[in-house]
Amino acid sequence: MRYLRFITAAFVVAGMLAAGCHNKPKTKLLKDTDVLHENVDRLTQVIIYDAFSPPVASRIYGYTTLAAYEAMRFQNPRYNSIANQLKGFKPMPLPQKGQNYSYALAATKAFFTVAHKVTFSIDTLKKYEDKVFAMYKDNLDEATYTRSMAFGDTIGKAILSRAKFDNYAKTRGKPRFLGSHDNGKWRPTAPDYLDGVEFCWGTMETFVVKSSSDFPLPPPAPYSEDKNSTYFKQNVEVYEQSKKNTPEQIEIAKFWDDNPFVIQHNGHMMFVNKKITPGGHWIGITAIACKKAKADAVKTAQAYAMTAIALYDAFICGWQVKYVTEYIRPITVINEKIDPKWQPMLQTPPFPEYPSGHSDISAASAVVLTHMFGDNFDFQDTSDLRYIGMQRHFKSFLQASDETSISRFYGGIHYRVSVDAAAKQGREIGEYIWNNLKLEN
Repeated sequence: MRYLRFITAAFVVAGMLAAGCHNKPKTKLLKDTDVLHENVDRLTQVIIYDAFSPPVASRIYGYTTLAAYEAMRFQNPRYNSIANQLKGFKPMPLPQKGQNYSYALAATKAFFTVAHKVTFSIDTLKKYEDKVFAMYKDNLDEATYTRSMAFGDTIGKAILSRAKFDNYAKTRGKPRFLGSHDNGKWRPTAPDYLDGVEFCWGTMETFVVKSSSDFPLPPPAPYSEDKNSTYFKQNVEVYEQSKKNTPEQIEIAKFWDDNPFVIQHNGHMMFVNKKITPGGHWIGITAIACKKAKADAVKTAQAYAMTAIALYDAFICGWQVKYVTEYIRPITVINEKIDPKWQPMLQTPPFPEYPSGHSDISAASAVVLTHMFGDNFDFQDTSDLRYIGMQRHFKSFLQASDETSISRFYGGIHYRVSVDAAAKQGREIGEYIWNNLKLEN
């Protein structure tokens, strides 16, 4: 009798466990747009943590967001492949006709398939994406889940096949660039006199622009010891501006600093402040625009990809000019010829001065975003809020990019002519990209 009671109790417990498993609530399925935004934000955190340089960060954003779009676009047949219109990409894979897919899951898988190969902190990404995949697995039938994951992986690998031949690997083995002590030429700057960053970036294979030299700029002012020369006057202009910056101009300079690796010294101690890159700031603005415009998932994926393409091509074109001109930074001239104790408000980044990279990529991004969301797109820029506790309001993307440009002059790290020339080049690049891609049928 005792044995029978034991068996009966065992069956009751087993039944309760089975019922409990059967009634386990499903993980709530997030909106497709929310997943896409969170994916990009998580990638930004890794880019910050791994301290990628601004040009390299643009490459990471470029390939990952393009992969996500190429999978997501099949949710709406009106949207065209972007990769099929870019240089060096083979035809993108297609989903099986008549089969069900979760294209947001496929886009996520494609995104992270690429991200694993172009970042360092893979474990950090893996913890997050495993949770996302588990969410989809809990809400999709097994066949749809497996099919969507496989399709996304195929897209990601197709994107990566192009990344192998963009000249990135070759640029990793180049010797250090230490500049020159020739008159008017760039050399490492205070406080740590680091070698020039990514001096071969101008040789990278662009996405849309035919050649990195297709948007030439007039040469900067030639070296001169004449105090009435343009060369000398532009340094005086930077020096004088630093003394009369208004509170608003100081705020503008600090808001757009976007230096991902600011080295600070306190006696014999040295520490680093990490922030978003210039490109990361515009990726953040893209997120803000998509959310305010209530863009659907395909439009959101497309906006990220288009902004990243503009960033990537503009960085290549700007860097090509930087390392052809090898132009000297204001801090070097001012310390040697005007005031040996002078320091700019912002820390001078370790690469040549002309043209301003931030001005260049901001203008290109702003042009693309303006075409996508409109000329008078009013927005609150909170991209940097969690990093530096600052936010600013803009009436348009181009207003934001213009402010980005002048911020470098206020911050004492660029000449006025350099930011103006770069902004012009960036706008031309943005227009070229927009006019050479057909985004919809």
